[in-house]
Amino acid sequence: MFLEDLLQTPDFHAAMGDLARPFRERWALPEVDQLGLVVRDVEEAAGILEERGIGPFFIAAGTPLLWRERGQERRVRGKMALTRYQGIELELLEPLDGSDFYTPSVHPEGRIVLHHLGFRVKDVDAWADRLAQAGYPIWVRGRLGLGPIRTDFAYMDTGEEAGIIVEFIRWRIAGIRFTPPGGVLKAVGWLEKRSGNRCIST
Repeated sequence: MFLEDLLQTPDFHAAMGDLARPFRERWALPEVDQLGLVVRDVEEAAGILEERGIGPFFIAAGTPLLWRERGQERRVRGKMALTRYQGIELELLEPLDGSDFYTPSVHPEGRIVLHHLGFRVKDVDAWADRLAQAGYPIWVRGRLGLGPIRTDFAYMDTGEEAGIIVEFIRWRIAGIRFTPPGGVLKAVGWLEKRSGNRCIST
């Protein structure tokens, strides 16, 4: 599925509610908070969406503090962009250096591909273990860091039944759980654009 398919629906939130609905209801997952989207080039895709009035996007590149894929730790580097649209976080992701996790979803013509659904939770490991024990392995367990901000996440191997990868996410700042406000993401994205430096590197 492409982001364009969701944007062209008469009711974006209704379309969101239909994504993987049987699987989400079976496991009593929280509401979808994030669309994880794979793109060929994050800055290019962000620019296209910003021209349509979506964004601005906060863009960052770096090496995760943790990337454990299929139980083995890897050193990877990647680039991502974040904004909120109609209350939903849009996350743009390029293929990683050091892992092909996102690579199969890259569209040859540069379309924006829906890769995963993100769910904001209090305890990433508790949710990941719950699904893992039911037969959906943890594909990637990771952690990002930027200053005092930490983001824990787990990608679950749910594609066969849910039709899409499920991700559990928890953000913390100085140890306190929070959700990045859309206004802050957009403000930082605007500052990046204004400064001429579209990407913060860590």
